[in-house]
Amino acid sequence: MRFRSRGDFFMKKFSSIFSEEIREYIDLKRSMGFKLAGIEMNLGALDRFFKDAGIDEKKLSKKVVDSWCQKRSYESNRNQHFRISLLRGLTLFLKESGYETYVPPKGMGRSNRTQYAAHIYSRDELKRFFEAIDELPSLPTKCPYRHLVLPLYFRILYSTGMRLSELRLAKVRDFNLRDGYITIHGGKNNKDRIVPLHPKLLSRCEDLKKELHQESSSDEFFLFYRPGVPMSALYLYGNFRRALEKAGIPHTGKGPRIHDFRHTYCVRLLEKWVKEKKDLLAWLPYMRTALGHESFYQTAYYLKLTSSMFPEIQRNLKEAFPNIIEELSSEGNHADFY
Repeated sequence: MRFRSRGDFFMKKFSSIFSEEIREYIDLKRSMGFKLAGIEMNLGALDRFFKDAGIDEKKLSKKVVDSWCQKRSYESNRNQHFRISLLRGLTLFLKESGYETYVPPKGMGRSNRTQYAAHIYSRDELKRFFEAIDELPSLPTKCPYRHLVLPLYFRILYSTGMRLSELRLAKVRDFNLRDGYITIHGGKNNKDRIVPLHPKLLSRCEDLKKELHQESSSDEFFLFYRPGVPMSALYLYGNFRRALEKAGIPHTGKGPRIHDFRHTYCVRLLEKWVKEKKDLLAWLPYMRTALGHESFYQTAYYLKLTSSMFPEIQRNLKEAFPNIIEELSSEGNHADFY
């Protein structure tokens, strides 16, 4: 008997005239290494839309496409843009497959979006934040390991530039404390990579392993909420906001965000390289690998977002990549990369 995968479960629900093409589109994306958690479910909503619209032949008119793309009274601009991007990807696939279909214009739904300006934590803010996170006590009945796990979690996050979920879902087997690195399995774009640990954090990792993982299997979460239970993004964000408040770092309603530790990592690393007079052309591939980016342009967008705050970095970037900032400026919104 063949057990159905999660993807098979959602594909089973497709019933519009484009059901087979949606399955093929999902298979194509999966073969390219895309993570499709959540996407299949949303394609199910698009499939139901096709069925409810009474589409009985394999073509999509502008009228039908515009109906899907129209902003709903209850949704955010971000959600509308996500829905439009979902349909745009499918319509491009259908068009390449020879079907008559209208493709929504690139960037549709972005006109009202305001781009968040990355918050680069100052050294004083980082000091105050880590002092505050160190002072969060354990709560024996709710989160008995908070005082051990969170200080290490946020320090690793800042010092490596890892994504929030890459670290919170890392297992005991992923931490090579002998050689000082973390292996990220199936990160964004379904790529594995190795991330070096800061030498000052190795002893803290070893202490935590002795404290929490004497009898743990290699498949246990290294930084868990409880044994067998990973920290959720909501749990991390709640404690992040508590530490911000305790540290006296104001929150605007949009930021600072946890993700801004990743931006700050990039800027501090660039500052270090500039001071050491390193050849940025030679060293930026290291940053690309450390961040888990698919292409140089993904990394370059971090440079574009942050280097304008630091004139010395900006000058060095223009010397190493004389056209990159201008090229990136003409590309438009950066959200598709992340």
